[in-house]
Amino acid sequence: MENNAVQPIVDPAAGVDAALTRKFLLDYPRDAALKIEAMAPAEAAEVLALQPVYVLLPMWKYLMPSAASETLGLLPASHIRELLAELPPQDTVRMLGQLDDDKREQMLQELAEPVRNELASLMSYPENSAGRLMDTRTLAFHGEMTIAETLKILRKGQLKTARAVFLMDSDGRLTAKVFLQDIAISEPQITLSSLAQPVVAVVPSTAGREEISELFEKHQLFDLPVVDIDQRLLGIINHNSLVQVSQEDMSSDVLAMVGASREERALSSPMFAVKKRMPWLQINLLTAFLAASVVGLFESTIASFTALAVLLPVVAGQSGNAGAQALAVTMRGLALREITIRHWFRVMFKEVRVGFMNGLGIAVTCGIGVFLWSQSIGLVLVICSAMVLAMVAAGFAGAVVPIVLVRMGQDPAQASSIILTTVTDIIGFFAFLGIATLLSGML
Repeated sequence: MENNAVQPIVDPAAGVDAALTRKFLLDYPRDAALKIEAMAPAEAAEVLALQPVYVLLPMWKYLMPSAASETLGLLPASHIRELLAELPPQDTVRMLGQLDDDKREQMLQELAEPVRNELASLMSYPENSAGRLMDTRTLAFHGEMTIAETLKILRKGQLKTARAVFLMDSDGRLTAKVFLQDIAISEPQITLSSLAQPVVAVVPSTAGREEISELFEKHQLFDLPVVDIDQRLLGIINHNSLVQVSQEDMSSDVLAMVGASREERALSSPMFAVKKRMPWLQINLLTAFLAASVVGLFESTIASFTALAVLLPVVAGQSGNAGAQALAVTMRGLALREITIRHWFRVMFKEVRVGFMNGLGIAVTCGIGVFLWSQSIGLVLVICSAMVLAMVAAGFAGAVVPIVLVRMGQDPAQASSIILTTVTDIIGFFAFLGIATLLSGML
């Protein structure tokens, strides 16, 4: 029987084009990636959507992350799901890093749960690590690209904080950088490779802020590339971002040093503030009783010479202030990486000498005032001797306490102030009342 059904009209040219494109993508993936990068994202997506995903995979890993992410978002949903699932996880992470949070989350939700969890784990980094500090919207290019092509992409990207673009080899590994000022003044036909400068420092995504800060200071950098284990670019840490994070940490240290929570804000609820502050107030109360017990040891001395009770807060207050000064300088040195725990002896010796000299100066002034008030040489000797000892002890404690806490792996900002207050009070009280007891015959 003759079949009279209407047959669909197939354009032979379209089939030939698709076949040739498929062969080109499979046989020459690096060259294909360069062609795709030179096309508009919409045009590239239209061509690639006609191919099965297995054809796209060999070429996709050679695409620059920015071009890959732009093209990916324009492909059919089925292509997106399959590509994200089949690409090597690290390649997928680099590509997703170029997207804004909403778009990235939308794509992840389309994946199977095991794949989504694996990618989410790879995109999470420890607190204060390079992965947390980096900007993933990187400016990565091939060295063969011309200035004209580069400027066209830069204008579209509009990354106003960037100071340089980074060059990748054919395998996507970081090789060099080109400063934007050199691009701006060069002829349009010049290639980026002719303007390339060496990359003097890189960090892995797990590097801590101490290592990052040291590299910025050592090499006087404006930006620092973050790379994966294959030396492929994950993101850039800008100097301004690092400074901003350091300032936020310093402000939280101020809160921690007085027993307030780092999470507390000016408009936090009263119950939240009480919950965070109460434990440290209770600890401070215990240390206050400890200092008071020292005073109790000399109850009979104070009962015999009531002037001692008047002067006791003077010694404690001055030593507390001196200790706070030493503590603040040491904490700042640790925060800015001016010192490490290896410098403990130099810092301690310096603060002890400062405490001794300040103690002598304060003792002279205080002695004159006490003599005019009491006309007692014995009382002058007691408060002058106690003042020098207390100031030396305060300098010692202010330098050593935060360094010891760092050595023990603790947060120096959280407990240094309370420990320092306890030490200065106990030593100040003991020195003053102990010397008064020894010199009681002169009072």
